[in-house]
Amino acid sequence: MGNGSLFPIVGTASVPGWSAAEGPVPRITSLLIKPVSAVCNLDCAYCFYLDREADPYQSLPGRQMSFETLERLVDTYLFYSYPESVFAFQGGEPTLAGLKFFEKLVRLQTEYGRNGQNVSNALQTNAMLITEDWCDLFREYNWLLGVSVDGPEPVHDLYRFNKGGRGTWKQVMKGVEVLQRNKVEFNILCVLSQANVEQPRQIYRFFRSIGVDNIQYIPLSEFHPSGEPMPFTVTPEQYGRFLCETFDLWWPDRRKVRIRFFDNLAESLAGMKPGSCTLHESCDSYAVVEFNGDVYPCDFFVEGGWKLGNVNEDSWPEIARRRRRREFAGKKALPHQECLKCQWQSICHQGCPKFRHAPGRRFEDLDYFCQSYKMIYSKSVEPLRNEVQKLLGRSAAGAGLSPY
Repeated sequence: MGNGSLFPIVGTASVPGWSAAEGPVPRITSLLIKPVSAVCNLDCAYCFYLDREADPYQSLPGRQMSFETLERLVDTYLFYSYPESVFAFQGGEPTLAGLKFFEKLVRLQTEYGRNGQNVSNALQTNAMLITEDWCDLFREYNWLLGVSVDGPEPVHDLYRFNKGGRGTWKQVMKGVEVLQRNKVEFNILCVLSQANVEQPRQIYRFFRSIGVDNIQYIPLSEFHPSGEPMPFTVTPEQYGRFLCETFDLWWPDRRKVRIRFFDNLAESLAGMKPGSCTLHESCDSYAVVEFNGDVYPCDFFVEGGWKLGNVNEDSWPEIARRRRRREFAGKKALPHQECLKCQWQSICHQGCPKFRHAPGRRFEDLDYFCQSYKMIYSKSVEPLRNEVQKLLGRSAAGAGLSPY
């Protein structure tokens, strides 16, 4: 069994399955696993996981995946996903599950994996609990680590604080130093909020100054039930400007620095399936597994109405065929008049269902960040297309543009 790099259901008998007339069932190509659900050692102001009315597990005092559920999960998914199996761990804060949990995971993967099977593990963390022992595990099994940092100390600590309301930047940077000292590769996940969205140059330079060459920016879009944006939510114009200015900063460094948004756009232009599901034609590439084995089609929709099944009771082929999965996958393709005539439709594919649904709770609405996409696509598609052509030695055939 090789280890590469990375790039849910109880009582579901009433949920009908995929019919043959609807075509082949898309495979679940990766799992996002939440071993402690939304439980976290931080209390970030903008967290969309904790204290949600729709959270089906909010009344439970403890949320920890058992070894029995972990073994069932590993055994069944390795069998289903052969020969490429991708496990990504998130939270809350997944390291709260403990080092022994993840040591058990890799032993199970070794036990149940078959010859020629490539198993990839990834983990998104706030780095508060990272120690030398964690680094030994990550380095030995070639894990992909993502570390959540929003920028320099004043920026990061504005919204990312602990249960006592104190900033966490110093502790996070200690974790980053431990990873670097132990030669564990990691990338940065930076949440764009009102704390940093107007500072693209400062943010980019900060990450470069600490030796980071792989960055993912996530725009905040959280709304009150009335539809009004929460104070930390960024506007579409702000996000668009941030991406455009970041593109200019990144372009001279493009062969040595990776920014996920631009990587994914280049993949689309090259005719590849982008790493980000936001640029896919439908939302069916991955599944979320909660601490108790419940399975959902998307991390933004861990809600009772979207539960697909449970790994302790259902097989992965059964879960994949659930009509509810097909219904969710189709939300991305719901037409909007503006999308039908947009020149970027073949790249964007109507955007992200989360960003369509969040303001007015309607999947048929326009993606909240539509203006942002138009700004950055207008600036970046042509130079990226030319760059892809140089690298491939041929015309970039992917993502043909609409003639409108």
